[in-house]
Amino acid sequence: MKRHAQVVGWGKYVPAKVLTNEDLARLVDTSDQWIRERTGISERRVAAPRETTATMAIQAAQEALKMADVNPARLDLIIVATATPDYAFPSVACLVQDALGASRAGAFDLAAGCSGFVYALATAAQFIQTGAYDTIMVIGAETLSRIVDWTDRNTCVLFGDGAGAVLLRPNADGGGLLSFVLGADGSGADLLILPGGGSKHPASLSTVEERLHYVKMDGREVFRFAVNVMGKAAVQAIKAANLGLGSVDLLIPHQANLRIIQSAAKFLKLPPEKVFVNLEKYGNTSAASIPIALCEAIENGRVKPGDHLVLVGFGAGLTWAAAVLKWGPVAAPVPVPWWKTAWHRMRGRLYAFRSALIRLWRRVDALLGGGREPG
Repeated sequence: MKRHAQVVGWGKYVPAKVLTNEDLARLVDTSDQWIRERTGISERRVAAPRETTATMAIQAAQEALKMADVNPARLDLIIVATATPDYAFPSVACLVQDALGASRAGAFDLAAGCSGFVYALATAAQFIQTGAYDTIMVIGAETLSRIVDWTDRNTCVLFGDGAGAVLLRPNADGGGLLSFVLGADGSGADLLILPGGGSKHPASLSTVEERLHYVKMDGREVFRFAVNVMGKAAVQAIKAANLGLGSVDLLIPHQANLRIIQSAAKFLKLPPEKVFVNLEKYGNTSAASIPIALCEAIENGRVKPGDHLVLVGFGAGLTWAAAVLKWGPVAAPVPVPWWKTAWHRMRGRLYAFRSALIRLWRRVDALLGGGREPG
């Protein structure tokens, strides 16, 4: 029987700092009512100075591993979907791999804007379906507060920070990822863009003065695009899974704008109880949006074995992506004994110590002339 990629563990992390609409009203010309009416957002989370995309991704991944009781050394691959990596390189996924101690795992980042998590999920599923890998961590993580222009009321009210992760393993019993649809329209690349910092506009005094290192968005055009594509992409994925619209148990959309979500639900003829929304608490967390929402839907008892979940998003690129998951039976979390919690903490410190030793050895080896060419 065909191997499907099934979610066996999940975890999320959101920063402690809450930034409300009232807080934003003190920074820019806006109001709680204006933001709520146009977006559905009431607050969002903002990363602390020492928090980064990688640190949040690590926290979410650790939760997923703990939930599934899987040793990180068994991970075959780590994929991080993000538009806000810690560095241009190395990848966030490599930083996560080192922090987890996933010594045998490959690692790479994937950039598809807010559609990134579904893109990454579909990519991971192919490795599992072919039998190449068995245990894959897929993470969506963003620190959008670092690229938001806090003087622009049209964008700064929209975004928040956070991370969500799922652990995938093969399932031959019919559950798991049943289908996916990926799409792009690069003609709309300029509608949602971070102009500065790349090879076209490398960082310079002029790019800073021109504020090119902040998100630029044509909100009206992006809204029109999203309303048009969300429902259609979801329908395509549902048909690809050989299901009808009546088979959908829960829609978990990208949390960007309440009106966009409502439009997609209407297109799919889904009642409110079959649509999960947590936008009001977190705002748009881009690639982290869908996995955070998935985790909360599970926590709130909205997901049951046998349910068909539709994940759908859109983002910079322009991109869109949809997937259908059949939720399989997952072992209920059991209380973790104190010794195992202590061991997890100790193992994390051992991995950090091991990593530090490797870095130290590289420096010592270089001083001793290691790696010199003969002659």
